[in-house]
Amino acid sequence: MVELVKSFLPYAVLVSHVLLLVLFLAVIFRKSWGKKAVAFLNSRALKLCLIISLGAIVGSLFYSEIVGYEACVLCWWQRVFLYPQLVLFTIALWKNDRSVFGYSFVLSSLAGIVALYQAYVNWGGASLLPCTAAEGACAKIFVMEFGYITIPVMSLTVVFYLLLLAWINRLYRNENRNA
Repeated sequence: MVELVKSFLPYAVLVSHVLLLVLFLAVIFRKSWGKKAVAFLNSRALKLCLIISLGAIVGSLFYSEIVGYEACVLCWWQRVFLYPQLVLFTIALWKNDRSVFGYSFVLSSLAGIVALYQAYVNWGGASLLPCTAAEGACAKIFVMEFGYITIPVMSLTVVFYLLLLAWINRLYRNENRNA
């Protein structure tokens, strides 16, 4: 079962990258063909962010606790910025409080910076910070599928979805103010 999930996750990330691109284009072209898609996402943004946050936690714990990949310092910092979002979006959904997107934007941006740096190191970039994990786990590549999908790229995927939904929320809020 573990091997099945390990094989499935990179495919799910690959498909989600295609979807992410389509959704990004829908936001860009929201005045024409993307209008319905963006309205759909905006109306369900809190639920989607809750699901995405839960998926990120389950995915990261699957790799560290079930598969046994050591989470390095950079992985932990990404967790610091992503894990609280599950609690934030749960409360926001319960109270129907869309102001959570401001907090999510900041936390996701910080997680994204760390994930980008880790991806840079994974792809051969010079490490600017020493890795305190055993055997230099910060630069160790546990997953490499399709020539680019690594664990930091999976984290970046979560970040991009959360940022996209925060952006959509902001666009709708601004458009409703101007209407």
